[in-house]
Amino acid sequence: MPRWPWHLLEGESRKQHLNSRDRGSAQLPLIFHPGAVCQLESESGLDYEQSMNTTRQEDEEQGEEPTMTILEHLEELRHRLVIMVLALAVCTIASIVIVQWAFDILLRPAPVGFKPVYTEVTEMFTTYLKVAVFSGVVLSMPVIVYQLAAFVSPGLTKREKRYLLALVPGIFFAFLCGISFGYFVVVPFAIRYLLGADFLTTVAAPMIRISNYIEFEVNLLLAIGLSFELPIVVFFLSKVGIVNTRRLSSYRKYAILAAAVVAAIITPTPDPGTQMLVAVPLYFLYEIGILLSRLA
Repeated sequence: MPRWPWHLLEGESRKQHLNSRDRGSAQLPLIFHPGAVCQLESESGLDYEQSMNTTRQEDEEQGEEPTMTILEHLEELRHRLVIMVLALAVCTIASIVIVQWAFDILLRPAPVGFKPVYTEVTEMFTTYLKVAVFSGVVLSMPVIVYQLAAFVSPGLTKREKRYLLALVPGIFFAFLCGISFGYFVVVPFAIRYLLGADFLTTVAAPMIRISNYIEFEVNLLLAIGLSFELPIVVFFLSKVGIVNTRRLSSYRKYAILAAAVVAAIITPTPDPGTQMLVAVPLYFLYEIGILLSRLA
């Protein structure tokens, strides 16, 4: 608590205040010199800084991370975001070299003879940029995941930090597995079903815009890639004691419903076949998370 600056009181006011205090009567209003309030606030700020320094020294002596203020947390967040944006920008610029190769890969699941079109002057250019950004996100994912883990680590214990940092490679690997599953299983089935079904092509000939095709495939791959992080998240939450196997097992019926809802959101098509291709693996991922929670 800051001490009242008695030396800043006017002479008469100070005398009256001391006399009233000695008589046990109510204290008279205090009259400070000009600038006394500012000095009091300065002393309060100094006491707060001294308190924070003492807390940090105690944390260091106990082997813990120093306590951070809100401003320091915001500064840390800004620092992490700058690194993630720079990593994404560098990987996106580097991906411009392989954009044509990425286009060939993204168009490979389409039926034989499929030739997309573009109907706007800037459509092909913006589609190139979208493919470059998508490639940049995939390449910079290890940096992004590590920076997110480093930002939340000050709020964790030493044991939780070890678990989190050890799972960073697993998060990136699960993301790649999700993209691979979407590319080799979900996307070919969805595109060939929507573009190659006889009852759909007998009425009209498809003229698919390149931007529409790329946006459809990229959004689907990113969503499936992120959904494959579920077992890693469940394992980490079990490891730190937030959830357990018994609780996860009791939520199976809700997991089935959630998998169906998420699959309906992820897949931009209304056909049940594509939705089942996403919903069933999502539920199996939940079961894998339960198995991993037994090992936690």
